[in-house]
Amino acid sequence: MPSARRRRSDTPPPRTGDSEIEVLRGFLDYLRHSVAAKVEDAPEPGIRTAAVPSGTNLLGLLGHLTHVERSMFLGDRVTDWQATFHAVPQDSAADVVARYRTAVEQADTVLDRCTDAGAPVPRPRSDRPAPSVRWALTHMIEETGRHAGHMDIIRELLDGATGR
Repeated sequence: MPSARRRRSDTPPPRTGDSEIEVLRGFLDYLRHSVAAKVEDAPEPGIRTAAVPSGTNLLGLLGHLTHVERSMFLGDRVTDWQATFHAVPQDSAADVVARYRTAVEQADTVLDRCTDAGAPVPRPRSDRPAPSVRWALTHMIEETGRHAGHMDIIRELLDGATGR
């Protein structure tokens, strides 16, 4: 257990616009920022060390969220979701965070063209049906929020850092 506790100040929920898409995107962006921040300054080798019996670690969680972003908004096909939780040994935290941020930027480029929450997410490939923008944003808030909670606990166990 870490001896020193570092406390970040909590960031309050975002102020967003009034439209449904603005609210959903505001909350998703808030969570996206939070999960990247949990990994950015985390110490090695703990960042890739399993904190619980399932093997969950910070780098693996952010790598998984990268795949979920790419699948949901860019249409990437993932054949083994369990594999997305495993970080490659040579990847640094900076590598994993950069890939996540790139995926988020690319997803945002797609979302910037979406004005109707009920319309399907536009995807470059049409070999499988796309969910509505509303469903995709809500799912990403749920997925990112759930893993943000895991990351909060793992980070506190790792070095005592808390807060968003």
